[in-house]
Amino acid sequence: MKESRSVMSRRSDDARRRLEEALARPEAGKHYVLRLYVSGRRPRSAQAIATLTALCREHLAGRVDLEVIDVDENPKVVQREQIFALPTLVRELPEPLRRFVGDLADPSRVLLGLDVATRKVS
Repeated sequence: MKESRSVMSRRSDDARRRLEEALARPEAGKHYVLRLYVSGRRPRSAQAIATLTALCREHLAGRVDLEVIDVDENPKVVQREQIFALPTLVRELPEPLRRFVGDLADPSRVLLGLDVATRKVS
């Protein structure tokens, strides 16, 4: 199912607006803006969505904006956002921007990469 350009444009505008609102918050350093790029037809994508949704629900409730983008439905986003492998998770906030490519199956690794959890020092 293909979306019209106006729908895709509204989605981009909505994402941009959410990012600007998050930056304007005084606690912006505590708020997370995440984008997960997937191919809706692949099992790894479904697993990445499930894992990330569960992590956000458990560890970032009320502090996260998560957008899942299916590149099969919007192929131009691949070039525009420089997506080279799927799934790719992009953390836009808090800064600095970070990209996680590939397997998101290890929740502790994802939380560590997002700076939600810290590595225990022995």
